[in-house]
Amino acid sequence: MSQPGPEANVLGALAQAVADHSERTVAATGGHSPSAVAALCALHEFLDRPTLDQLRRVLGLTPSGAVRLVDRLADAGLVTRGPGADRRSRAIELTDEGRRVAADLAATRARTLEGLLDGLSGNERTTLHALLGRVMANVVAAKDGGPWICRLCDLTACGRSDGHCPAANAAARRYGPVPGVPTDGPPTD
Repeated sequence: MSQPGPEANVLGALAQAVADHSERTVAATGGHSPSAVAALCALHEFLDRPTLDQLRRVLGLTPSGAVRLVDRLADAGLVTRGPGADRRSRAIELTDEGRRVAADLAATRARTLEGLLDGLSGNERTTLHALLGRVMANVVAAKDGGPWICRLCDLTACGRSDGHCPAANAAARRYGPVPGVPTDGPPTD
């Protein structure tokens, strides 16, 4: 059996610890499930009145799981269902309360992640950013289905609109560019 190198082992432990810490911190702010948090953040950040199927694909849920999630969010007054692009579809939209909760969740996530970087110098943060971008490119290159990587992201923080998002750039290399989304081009060593 092959064992990971020390860097890979630490990366795995760090990824799990960050996910656990973020999930606990965000859940403590409103008691929402990870899927609900991801749905609210995605609706707030980049999904504009998606259909249930579009939301389901972003979150990596089954159709029935997505229906149950949207039902819970609607019962909590965080989303509404309205007319879709055609008469057969329904669009999901945040309510005013849903926008407030999503903004609070995003701010809590940002504070949590920033807190994990306390003590790093500006140069260390720049180096870490470059290295994490390269690791992210590997993650995107190996990804096959499942939820979207950026479902919780602040798309302004990553510089996506300026072509600096490592996930978007890696996806553009793998699948081709998305019209209107600039990329940095191929990675450099």
